[in-house]
Amino acid sequence: MNTKSMLIWVDGAARGNPGPAAIGAVIKDEQGATLARISQRIGKTTNNQAEYRALIAALEKAVQLGARKVSVYSDSELVVRQITGRYRVKKAELKPLFQKVTQLQSRLESFSISHIPREQNTEADRLANEALDQGS
Repeated sequence: MNTKSMLIWVDGAARGNPGPAAIGAVIKDEQGATLARISQRIGKTTNNQAEYRALIAALEKAVQLGARKVSVYSDSELVVRQITGRYRVKKAELKPLFQKVTQLQSRLESFSISHIPREQNTEADRLANEALDQGS
């Protein structure tokens, strides 16, 4: 069986909290070839909601592309710690987003998410900001 492994970098951005928001994501194969890029405005929301929505959009795309094993990298400490169970999801508006991520995770053989410094997430950050700039 050919197992598809993918590496995903995600970022959400909101100008104001809440404010106009956008998501960015890059999906690559194990050799580093880019399989997909996501750059999209998502309306008015909080930064944390944008971070979750970026993760959801990237996981949906990865599943669509046939991913079975996924490693996600995000500069959102809150999202990473909630997904890994280190933090509880307390805010009501984040609970359905957390549940959607959990549902998408269950469709994969393997899932990991890691917190990375912002400097290591420049492409996803750029894609989110490009989408935001298009609406200004």
